[in-house]
Amino acid sequence: MAALMKNEVFSCFAFYAVLLVIKMYIIAIITGQVRLRKKAFANPEDALRHGGLQFHREDPYVERCRRAHINDMENILPFLFLGAIYSLTGPSLAVARIHFFVFFAGRVLHSIAYLFALRAPTRSLAYTVAQIPCISMALQILTSVAAYA
Repeated sequence: MAALMKNEVFSCFAFYAVLLVIKMYIIAIITGQVRLRKKAFANPEDALRHGGLQFHREDPYVERCRRAHINDMENILPFLFLGAIYSLTGPSLAVARIHFFVFFAGRVLHSIAYLFALRAPTRSLAYTVAQIPCISMALQILTSVAAYA
């Protein structure tokens, strides 16, 4: 582990990876808080504990928050894999930092656009921008390991 942390690119990746995981937790907490505020519970036992089975229901804003969280999982988890492997291929620190920051900024903007229902095309643009570094890292990883396959 100490050797990995001496790798400046991996340390940079670890910094952004942890920020992204914290962001995912924040979205999960927001979803839970919105559920409580809107009294819209996914499970009957939660509804019973908070006022009755009539609160075992869906709410459009709770569903929006939940979809934002699911979208994070669908996109951040692959980034964590790609970024870790990419970090080990010996890329330039400056280039790697751009990859990691662009993905992070795109995902933060995507969540903001999702939660606040910002007008199109903000959310889809943020999604697309965040995919560019992932595609770039994937291609660079494939190029680096192609000789060994």
